[in-house]
Amino acid sequence: MIKQKGVTLIEMLITLAIMAIAITAVAPSIQSILIKNRIVGEINELSAVIQFARSQAIDQQITTMVCPSSDYSVCSNNWNDPKIVFIDSDGSGDRGASEELLATTGAISDNNELSGPVNPLFFSATGEAAANSSLILCHVNKQAEYARQLSLSLQGRVKMSSDSDRNGIHEDTTGTPLSCP
Repeated sequence: MIKQKGVTLIEMLITLAIMAIAITAVAPSIQSILIKNRIVGEINELSAVIQFARSQAIDQQITTMVCPSSDYSVCSNNWNDPKIVFIDSDGSGDRGASEELLATTGAISDNNELSGPVNPLFFSATGEAAANSSLILCHVNKQAEYARQLSLSLQGRVKMSSDSDRNGIHEDTTGTPLSCP
């Protein structure tokens, strides 16, 4: 009796058909997982830089700012630009030539959009924020299931949105479901 050393053409075709069906069924959920992971990564980076700015304000007992900037010097209103953290020693609201740049982040990926306040985020020497603020990060397809929000309180605390009712859509601090602008 001769031992078989390979697979037949029929066995290979059946295996390929099963793999194609499995990939077709799994691919959409993998795409969703990848989108959510990218959004969580970007919102975590943003949260970290805001918390860093607050801690520097407290540690150095001076006003710090977080703002978007396309050139790492002048603040813009486009929160998709890279973010900069600096000490605003002259109180101008813009980074002067002598004001130290403490931290930077990269720009938001092309697949996501970040909307935020018109004004930069200011932290006083006590760690308090100049105003309540919120930043909403969405995927470009604008589906609410991908929306995430960072809320900044007057005390300077950063809070990330959560899905408290477990319906797949995060809520803001008041319990209202997030939607993408």
